[in-house]
Amino acid sequence: MNTSYRRRAFTLVELLVVIAIIGVLVGLLLPAVQAAREAARRMSCSNNFKQIGLAVHNYHSAYNQLPTHGAGTDDINGRDMWDSQGHQVSVNRRLSFLVGLTPFIENQGLWELISNPLAVRADGSPKSPPWQAMGPGVSRIDYGPWGLDIPTYRCPSDPGRGLPAMGRTNYGACMGDSSVMCRDPYLDVDEISSGATVPYSAERVQAERSNKCHRGVFVMSRKMAFRDCLDGLSNTIMCGEITTDLGDGDSRTALPRDGAYSDLAGSGRNFCRKDPSYGEQFLDPLRPQFWVAAAANSANPTEARGVRWHDCMPPYTQVHTILAPNAAMCSGGRAHNDSVLPPSSRHQGGVHVLMGDGAVKFVTDSIEAGNKTAPQVAYHTANPPAGAPSPYGLWGSLGTRAAKEIIDEEF
Repeated sequence: MNTSYRRRAFTLVELLVVIAIIGVLVGLLLPAVQAAREAARRMSCSNNFKQIGLAVHNYHSAYNQLPTHGAGTDDINGRDMWDSQGHQVSVNRRLSFLVGLTPFIENQGLWELISNPLAVRADGSPKSPPWQAMGPGVSRIDYGPWGLDIPTYRCPSDPGRGLPAMGRTNYGACMGDSSVMCRDPYLDVDEISSGATVPYSAERVQAERSNKCHRGVFVMSRKMAFRDCLDGLSNTIMCGEITTDLGDGDSRTALPRDGAYSDLAGSGRNFCRKDPSYGEQFLDPLRPQFWVAAAANSANPTEARGVRWHDCMPPYTQVHTILAPNAAMCSGGRAHNDSVLPPSSRHQGGVHVLMGDGAVKFVTDSIEAGNKTAPQVAYHTANPPAGAPSPYGLWGSLGTRAAKEIIDEEF
């Protein structure tokens, strides 16, 4: 019996060989499993974007316009919209288009909280007097709705969670192929509220400037509709994906303020107008997706990509079709400065975009994007002139709503 038992048992060598084979198989299968998981997350992200697209179309059917990017109550003190984020009296037209979409993505309860006075703080304590309808300043974290993460607005591949961010979003409004004046409202109500008379000369100038450089589907504080997309909804990008900031100095998410970037005086935004690739000189040569240490350390984590789903200011909920997807930003140094903000994602090799007709497409980082050093279309320069074709190739053409470019390439 003992002799027969020994003959049926594994030897040590055989056992080690079996263990080695299992280890090799696990090593081969693990990347495939991880790839399958990422494919599932990417599909979930695409589905979220599709839901946003359906919500936009349903909103347009209900109100005959797109949800306004830069909406909400006005500041009774007549201040600029970027100067009153800490006020309790008004949201000062800082609401993003995502706020208006909440009833159309099965979040009617959240919309009811925002659109009515709210007598409770985020920690559950009573608030007297109540928060006003449409909310207080966008940086008030003690106002509960501003701190919520809405699943439909989050990409499963993005690991960003919690403070110092408020409620995050991975989807932003496409403002076109020019970042000039993307922090400015279409009309300056300050003049109107302070007693300006017809013909509202300041507002006329603001509108003329806006018509020159605001070339995307969304324009700050302006009523926009599908009829404004003369290039065709299927040829025009309506929204793009955003990577939220993790505080690691990622050049796609962190806005350098000073130090190496030298933007305390706002010089960065001026250089970015002339050359959108200006920021590349501050990339770490050993880690080209990240800023050099001096620039990264100067970034403010509360003024970063995607960290406020409800705020219409550029870094939070805007994208531009100037630099190719996942390229480094060209920072103006402040959330309320003009910055060149390409779409970005945690997916491998590209980003999702939402077209005007509701289709969701995956655009690779290698899309033809023209001359990245070309100056942007602006209201105060003649090169390039207002109405000029996009200097940023196919990518830029997809971001303009009415430039009459011919889209003859697949992307």
